[in-house]
Amino acid sequence: MTGGGRGGCVIALCQNEKSKDEVIKRWKDENLWVLDLNLHKITARAHANIALVKYWGKQDEKNVIPYNSSLSLTLDHLYTDTTIETANKDEFILNGIKQEEAESEKVFKFIDRFRELSERKNKIRISSFNNFPTAAGLASSASGFAALATAANRYFNINLPRKELSVITRFGSGSATRSLFGGFVVWQKGEIPYAFEYDSADWDIAMIVVMISKEVKKVSSKEAMRRTVDSSPYYPAWVESAQSDIESIKRAIKRHDFVTVGEITERSALRMHASMMAAKPPVLYWQPDTIKVLQQVESLRSEGFECYATMDAGPNVKILTRKSQVQTIFEKMSKEINKDNMIICLPGEGATIIDEN
Repeated sequence: MTGGGRGGCVIALCQNEKSKDEVIKRWKDENLWVLDLNLHKITARAHANIALVKYWGKQDEKNVIPYNSSLSLTLDHLYTDTTIETANKDEFILNGIKQEEAESEKVFKFIDRFRELSERKNKIRISSFNNFPTAAGLASSASGFAALATAANRYFNINLPRKELSVITRFGSGSATRSLFGGFVVWQKGEIPYAFEYDSADWDIAMIVVMISKEVKKVSSKEAMRRTVDSSPYYPAWVESAQSDIESIKRAIKRHDFVTVGEITERSALRMHASMMAAKPPVLYWQPDTIKVLQQVESLRSEGFECYATMDAGPNVKILTRKSQVQTIFEKMSKEINKDNMIICLPGEGATIIDEN
């Protein structure tokens, strides 16, 4: 109450739209002012992550339950910035281009989860920008949905802790759960899967991203995953090996055993792609330069450098190496690969709010 100590005015702070409407019902319009204290514009940044032990396949597509746990490394130089702002109608703009209804449907179906939790039904404009190629096998969906979830969590004033936010984020992209966190991150399988930071990765770790192609891949990750699960005779063996790999790589990370981490990383990627190639019809993302880079990595290892290759659903190769050796390996790789097509990355941080008003 306020007003010179005589109670001239009552101020009601309402938790949500429902409580606001109830207060309004009790007062005449001419005696009432409504002030919207909600955020009207917010921007979040999330970094891409590269899985070292891969997530590939859902045992429950509707509820996004993975067959196996996965472990990734978040990268500092690959990220998505996503802005949510109040608007007259729902719009989704990606890399400066307004998306059509079909492309926007998944995004706003995801946003509806936050609307339901907050009871705020207002329309919004989503503007998202990737500083690296989109849908080319560089985990743009992971950073994209992690940035969107982080922005929505704050815009709709839900403010869930990251672990709880990861439970919702999986409905945008399973891999996006890991981009909420920095360093080495685990997405833990289970009836309600969730992600958490396993290790800060503040040791001798780096990654070189080699872009073989910046084009949108012809077979989406979702379709390739479904095709592999449904038809590849190698898929059960893939799941069994992934379950063993996750426990082994966690122990190696805690020991800072880089060689074991690298061996598991490369093995996981090659086995995942082998299961795809055996699907019906086969899924083959590799290009001639993909094989050339894989052979270069093997050659560098024979020279005594500690480096291992990994790949997601696409032709691009990522080289896990030591921070202390990364510049030398970059220079050696550049004899065959254009430097403009390679990015040196160190461990990145978790998703953050970078602007709000």
